[in-house]
Amino acid sequence: MTSTTIQVPRETRDHLAELARERGLSIGQLVEALAAEQPTAAQRAERLAADRETVRSVIGVPITDEEFDDAPDILGNIHRIAAEKARKTRA
Repeated sequence: MTSTTIQVPRETRDHLAELARERGLSIGQLVEALAAEQPTAAQRAERLAADRETVRSVIGVPITDEEFDDAPDILGNIHRIAAEKARKTRA
């Protein structure tokens, strides 16, 4: 694997070095791990298409992309409800 350098402000480099040290990694390894955690727009679109195809095959219903887009955000709703309950519990 070939390497390259990335120029960042000294404070950023020092921060990355500290994060890397805390994890027992080099700065390069830390940057690789961070990059691996952040998919590109193209990768997110590819995963979304694959996930939708999996849902279609599992439930056996030909749901269109438009129908997926118009469907309620169930996970988002669950997060919202949980956050509301957590706020009420703290109050």
